Amino acid sequence: MGAFVLSKGKIVSLTITVASPGSREQRTVETGTTGLDLFGTNPDIVAMKVDGEVRDLRAGIADGAEVEAVPAASNDGLHVIRHSAAHITAQAVQRLFPGTQLGIGPAIENGFYYDFRTEKPFTPEDLAAIEKEIKQIVRERQPFLRRVIPDAEAAVEFAAEPFKMELVDLKGKPQDAETAGEVGGNELTVYENMRRDGSVAWRDLCKGPHLPHTGYLKAISLTRTSAAYWRGDQANPQLQRVYGTAWASMDDLKAYQTRLEEAAKRDHRKLGAELDLFSFNDLVGSGLPLFHPKGGIIKRAMEDYVRQAHIDNGFEYVGTPHIAKEDLYYTSGHLPYYGDFMFPPINDEGQAYRLKAMNCPMHNLIYSSRGRSYRELPLRLFEFGTVYRDEKSGVIQGLTRVRSITQDDSHSYCTTEQVADEIRHLLGFVLKLLRDFGLNDFYLELSTRDDGKKKDKFLGTDEQWAVATKTLEEVALASGLDLVADPGGAAFYGPKISVQAKDAIGRTWQMSTIQLDFMQPERFGLEYVAADGSHQQPVMIHSAKFGSIERFLGVLIEHYAGAFPAWLSPVQVLGIPVADEHAEHLEAVAAQLRARGVRVEIDHSDDRFGKKIRNAAKQKVPFVMIAGFEDVAAGAVSFRYRDGSQQNGVPIADAVAQVASWVESRRNDSPTAPESQG
Repeated sequence: MGAFVLSKGKIVSLTITVASPGSREQRTVETGTTGLDLFGTNPDIVAMKVDGEVRDLRAGIADGAEVEAVPAASNDGLHVIRHSAAHITAQAVQRLFPGTQLGIGPAIENGFYYDFRTEKPFTPEDLAAIEKEIKQIVRERQPFLRRVIPDAEAAVEFAAEPFKMELVDLKGKPQDAETAGEVGGNELTVYENMRRDGSVAWRDLCKGPHLPHTGYLKAISLTRTSAAYWRGDQANPQLQRVYGTAWASMDDLKAYQTRLEEAAKRDHRKLGAELDLFSFNDLVGSGLPLFHPKGGIIKRAMEDYVRQAHIDNGFEYVGTPHIAKEDLYYTSGHLPYYGDFMFPPINDEGQAYRLKAMNCPMHNLIYSSRGRSYRELPLRLFEFGTVYRDEKSGVIQGLTRVRSITQDDSHSYCTTEQVADEIRHLLGFVLKLLRDFGLNDFYLELSTRDDGKKKDKFLGTDEQWAVATKTLEEVALASGLDLVADPGGAAFYGPKISVQAKDAIGRTWQMSTIQLDFMQPERFGLEYVAADGSHQQPVMIHSAKFGSIERFLGVLIEHYAGAFPAWLSPVQVLGIPVADEHAEHLEAVAAQLRARGVRVEIDHSDDRFGKKIRNAAKQKVPFVMIAGFEDVAAGAVSFRYRDGSQQNGVPIADAVAQVASWVESRRNDSPTAPESQG
């Protein structure tokens, strides 16, 4: 049944479809029905989807529309909550600090931010006052009302907001993700927060959607401030950015804050210093890590593992220099398309050299050093190559974003017919590596070309991109893992699959990558002789299993909170004598353990026994081996484990076998005492 129409043509009722998980219900409603009429009695519904588009609950619904509630805890619901929280934060700031000018305030992952031009930076006391004012605005339950506004009227209403007026000029033009929420589309809209008397309390230029009123905001916390350049450009004015987080409920907010606290405890920068793994020094430079002996042990264990794994998977080890003539990177396409991330040239008597930012161009030269036959393919080359990226200081973060990057970098050269099988082979290699290091929860992300305004930043034809993307997608889907799209995330020379792994507290990290490249073989003139004697161009597949050793180690530190599996631990056994006269007994046991390849230290310090035990716990040693009078007399040792459990009087032969067996097994859990002794 369609809309009911009176004789003069006025529609008095509409037919709509209300959709929910598992059902679709047709309803007849009055003209002018809004989302609030349908869902307004449920405070956990914060917006609606009308024909798939998220809209305000105050918006009207047209005849024939399909309408679906947007719950607060859904991804769409959280986006609306966080966008509205940004607006309320800006309103609070301008209440407290008149004259503050507005930048932009988008929703971001787990929260939001808003940029301001202020007379002076915000202090922690300012942040507390802003949050208090936010709560007052929430109590006032101010409605968010949307209004379409002509450009000329916007120029009057936002005359004191120069950054907003700059955004007005972007209307209808291609924009980035941040500004699209302000003036996306071909019309300007303003959201006004209204007082009880009907006057405007505050307004902002915004595309929306927003909550019905400020009282829907149930859980918000401001987290920090920072400096930020307007629209991310250092040539623009510097603003003050206020970050916050907002959730569907206080329980969700508290759970998030608990996760943050746990993440802070696991921060690899903090643990790296406490465990004496690595450091940074201003004399060396930002983003250039120094690995200490203990960190070097873990790094070497990772390198030994992945070197052997590559050999087992049919790769041949090669080596290339750290610098090369600039011409090489013009040939590869990196300087024209990736030059912003490379360090400036080094001039040698008129010849420009560059620190290498990637290994692939030199691997191509190894491939082309002699003729190749189809019988050699797939040809798999691998190296530990340290590359250098001119990362800006603002994005450098511990080991997870550095300027010197050690990659377990491989390149497979194969025929077109071999591509799918080679990608499958590489994906299996990657997933086994992640599982071997204790990362078992992951999904795949398919990064493709940006077909919009940045399309010219990518090499290759539409057909080449379509074929390569389809091949990667088919292999990824066949793996049975979830596949998420990443439009525009590809490198300039081809699409890629990246493995996104979750750590022990549920955070996602981009790890290994597998990338198709149909451009470099052409640019380097790579060929092989096919079975019919013709000369053909191979397909090149880039793959980094760790991604980078530095980043992977940073993730492992946080995943295990520094309590590494025994096989990775820098010190696998720490011997602690109850008294000095028991040290010789422990040294004899340590010698047997070292003969089995176990890393052992004995604490000969002058500290008391109790402090030695506490120090061992702080160093997260998996096996703490103790000897007192009874142990020496019985030819035994006792063990204390990370979880506090203890195993007493273990005969020396059994103790050595237990530790060696555990280490050799490469188990990723921590040892503990048998239940009878725990």
